[in-house]
Amino acid sequence: MTLLRSVLTIAILLACPRAICKSQVALAQSGTNAKATSSTVVDFVDTSFENASPLWYEFDSEGTLQLYLVYDHERSSPNRAAGHFHFKINGKPNAKVQLELNHLNNVWNGTAASVAQEMKSAVISEDGRAWTSVATNVSKDNRVTMQLMLPQSGELFVARVEPYRISDLDRLLVSIKNHALVKVDVIGKTHEGRPLEIVQIGKENAPHRVFLRARAHPWEAGGNWILEGLIARLLQDDPVANRCLEKYSVTVLPMANKDGVARGRTRFNMLGKDLNRNWDKPADPLLAPENGALEKWLESMIEQSRAPHLAIELHNDGNGKLHISRPPIPKLGQHVERMRVLESLLRRYTWFTEGSTDGAFRNSGTLGDGWLERYGIDSAVHEFNCHWIAGISERPLGKHWKHYGEQLVFVFEDYFDNVKP
Repeated sequence: MTLLRSVLTIAILLACPRAICKSQVALAQSGTNAKATSSTVVDFVDTSFENASPLWYEFDSEGTLQLYLVYDHERSSPNRAAGHFHFKINGKPNAKVQLELNHLNNVWNGTAASVAQEMKSAVISEDGRAWTSVATNVSKDNRVTMQLMLPQSGELFVARVEPYRISDLDRLLVSIKNHALVKVDVIGKTHEGRPLEIVQIGKENAPHRVFLRARAHPWEAGGNWILEGLIARLLQDDPVANRCLEKYSVTVLPMANKDGVARGRTRFNMLGKDLNRNWDKPADPLLAPENGALEKWLESMIEQSRAPHLAIELHNDGNGKLHISRPPIPKLGQHVERMRVLESLLRRYTWFTEGSTDGAFRNSGTLGDGWLERYGIDSAVHEFNCHWIAGISERPLGKHWKHYGEQLVFVFEDYFDNVKP
């Protein structure tokens, strides 16, 4: 038996890749009672589907599945981003898998910092449709690990937040496009030629107008779930919805960075531009055609005296605040006061509790800053905590964000009752 194990060990050393040799040799030397590790129960990590994250993987000496995210980079800058993960594990039914995420040291404004502490939860699904939230293990040295159990099918999807894909948006658009209160226009195309839809809900002659945009950063799917909930509530054709639509209309750009969503990217468009930056000057239609199309649409609305009275940019991060930027504009105090009214109404009608940025805050070039400075439109960036909803003590799923969107109809109704643009 000893001779047989020695021969088997030599054979494995000659045949197996260096990354898995140690664990496989240990397995061979331990005999028939060897404990299964991820390297023995995982057959393949699949990233071939829509919105899957680009990554590569290997097994370490302990048999842990090491996953290496692939950075996307900002143009003419040292900045890089990796934080989106969405993949499928194929392996043995009912097997335990230990995994670790790597390449979490993003660079922003030339400074490296790990995003690990914003990855305190993930979501899993057997079919890619019904998702469950699970806690991750985040160490003080910024290692993010998970231990998962494969289902009977042997296939398990894993993602940072519940995915919202282009196919999900297409499904929504098909379901509402023939509604009498819905107008869908294509205002331009992404760099790779995908259509950019603007969706208007309500009456063109409504006295007040709200604009919302989601997915400027492609990993941040929460904004799409919020918009889906908001649209569904406004189209319920009940006394509440009818009353709200007498007061305001809602226009949304639901997926600003479609190329990034399709390709499973994290932050930038395919030409390395951050679509939530550079709004303090005219958009570059060559490098950021997505922003160029939106800017052209906005200016046409201004020419028709139909500009939004309130604009909200939807994002995910690890904090979940309302970002009130303060550019040097006339009557800045009145704008800040209107945003305080908005914040108070978010607290009243939704599970929002995180608060807003302080009086010294300015994030130049964001839509919330640039639309205010250039066009005089009351604007803000609304972040949603990607791993915890303090107001309901839940790890977030799409259903929680959809409910938030449903509650926004009351926020906007009360806002325009209190604020007279």
